[in-house]
Amino acid sequence: MAEIIWTNAATHDLNEIAEYIALSNPIAAAELVADILAKVERLEQLPQSGKTPLAIPELNYRELTASPCRVLYRADKNTVHIMHVCRAERSLRKFLIERGTL
Repeated sequence: MAEIIWTNAATHDLNEIAEYIALSNPIAAAELVADILAKVERLEQLPQSGKTPLAIPELNYRELTASPCRVLYRADKNTVHIMHVCRAERSLRKFLIERGTL
């Protein structure tokens, strides 16, 4: 079983998205956060289950989708680091450049 570790950046990303959605629909924001947390929790058992993002293969990230978001993470056999959460329609490279990751 892998340990899930949320980075400060990922926590900030998720909070920012949830707060924006909550402005018009607090229930949808809560449901999205619950969906993301449930999908991330599954990574404890299957840390390699996400796909490799085609836009950034050099970063050794994996991703899972919780529509309308994607969760970017790095995994080894004992640890999953949740690196970022972003809207799925965003340019992944541009998002990571803005975050200082690329």
